[in-house]
Amino acid sequence: MKPLLFTFRRCPYAIRARMAIKKSGIDVDMHEVDLRHKPDALLACSPKGTVPVLRLTDGHVIDESLDIMQWALSNNDPDQWLDQAGGLSEKAHAWIAQNDEPFKKALDRYKYAVRYPEHPEHYYREQACFFLATLDEQLENNAYLMGDRLTAADIAIFPFIRQFAHVDKSWFYASQYTHVIRWLDAQLSSEIFIAVMQKQTIAH
Repeated sequence: MKPLLFTFRRCPYAIRARMAIKKSGIDVDMHEVDLRHKPDALLACSPKGTVPVLRLTDGHVIDESLDIMQWALSNNDPDQWLDQAGGLSEKAHAWIAQNDEPFKKALDRYKYAVRYPEHPEHYYREQACFFLATLDEQLENNAYLMGDRLTAADIAIFPFIRQFAHVDKSWFYASQYTHVIRWLDAQLSSEIFIAVMQKQTIAH
């Protein structure tokens, strides 16, 4: 019996969880779900019905992506993605909080601008660009967000920047955020990202 991860291929929260699990080397069963027809097994584990959800072999359920990352890397962290002993530093948490809260809110409005007709699409893009500008400044003199090596902060954030870029790829790749573009493309071309993005059969 192995831990079971309910996931959705394109979900940025699920991507970061899968990447941490892949890096840890822990053998986990992956169940790709159709979010329009959520399986009963997912809802039994986590009634809120969002992914990722990890059910451990003892029945314990972890239904927050950062907690899944922490669980996986606490078990095995060969490349020290956790940037301090036992977890993430306050600085890493601060970067992730900026991503998960104000940036994600702006991203959702930019991606689904038709649902928020009180402003045009470019207005929501500009709200999201405040975070891109901060990232770009940090990455100007650093290969990664925490310095000269890849950490969980990068892994937790880049799937959301990927989602932002996909709204209007022509605009994104012509933008002034050249350091963010370089950083994002490095993650998108990595072996581990390509591996966790392989299509899975949807479980019912």
